[in-house]
Amino acid sequence: MNKFFNMIPGEDAWCILLYGDIGEYSDVTAAGIARELIEAESSGKRIDVRINSNGGDVYTGIAIFNALRNSKADIHIYVDGIAASMASVIALCGKPVEMSKYARLMLHSVSGGCYGNKTELRRCLEEVEALEDTLCRMYAPKLGIGEDEIRARYFDDTDHWLKADEALSLGFIDGIYDADPVPEDSTPEQVYRIFNNRLEQPLNDNQMNLEEVKKRPRFKDCASDADVFRVMDSLEAEAAKVPSLTEEVEELKKKNKAFEDKAREEDEAAKKKLLDDAQNDGRIDATTRPVYENLLNSDRENGEKVLQSLKPKKRVTTDLRVDPGNESPWDRRMNEIKNKLNR
Repeated sequence: MNKFFNMIPGEDAWCILLYGDIGEYSDVTAAGIARELIEAESSGKRIDVRINSNGGDVYTGIAIFNALRNSKADIHIYVDGIAASMASVIALCGKPVEMSKYARLMLHSVSGGCYGNKTELRRCLEEVEALEDTLCRMYAPKLGIGEDEIRARYFDDTDHWLKADEALSLGFIDGIYDADPVPEDSTPEQVYRIFNNRLEQPLNDNQMNLEEVKKRPRFKDCASDADVFRVMDSLEAEAAKVPSLTEEVEELKKKNKAFEDKAREEDEAAKKKLLDDAQNDGRIDATTRPVYENLLNSDRENGEKVLQSLKPKKRVTTDLRVDPGNESPWDRRMNEIKNKLNR
């Protein structure tokens, strides 16, 4: 990210990235910042300001402070990495201010330099002291302590580095949010570099999009980011089972098709036997067989009942059939005559 001030429009909120050195680029002006904020205010969206800055030009920082402080928008400030020097003053604008538990806040005396005669040097010193008075007045409302106490604590020519829990206890911030961890022994320079590097990765964007994720039905009961990630882990575990489950389903489909094919063959054989039996005993013939076959295909149960209700037809050979083992009266008489003649 090559520009210190970046306004990024989002669906529910605008995001301002204050990453880098304040005043490093000349296009950061009070007028430009105010213009961006007015556009965001008109949309009615919340404004999220994310800070990772070592500070920089005091006057540019005051301009940003005033633009944010005077805005009517709902401004939330997040200290992602470092809010040092003038950046720690800008952080006071948040309503509320939250800080990553791995981040750092730093306050110190105003630094500057000049070249000239003793009068010019004296004027430079007076300007530095005046700026420190201004900064004390800017810190005081947030900390709830007097300007003199702030000057004594933090404008003593020493860098005062505060971790998130210290900043919370002293009143600089309103809450601490979790973030992807950094090594506990990281120096402020390392913390600053780590969070700046994350601009080139989807990490910060994903973190800011967790609110969108929580709106989805599967995540509606998630009270925290940790809950969201637990659900995601569960979904990932379920997704890992998909290939084996898909293979199992395909195997079951093959087996089921084999059973269906066999059942279909047996059913066709059973219908053929019903029709063959009915045709053999005369209940139906070759002409009427297609009618009953269609009936069996459309309504098997009633088709069988109809076939069973038909009466078999008697054949002529059945009535005229004579048991060859019984001798008729005519044959018996003829045999008697033959026997007498042969005596």
